[in-house]
Amino acid sequence: MEWSQVVWSAIALVLILEGLLPFLSPASWRKAMAQIALLRDGQIRFFGLIAILVGAVILLFI
Repeated sequence: MEWSQVVWSAIALVLILEGLLPFLSPASWRKAMAQIALLRDGQIRFFGLIAILVGAVILLFI
């Protein structure tokens, strides 16, 4: 598999996973987004950093 296919496959999987909650439970998704909107920038950045680190660790071990 070429690197471009891997990248497009990863993007496709992210889109599928990101779309599951709004598709299955739009009310819960809307409530979660409203709660996230109330967070301070530093809190959102912290969660983003954690997501990046967890993703990097997963990539290192697969």
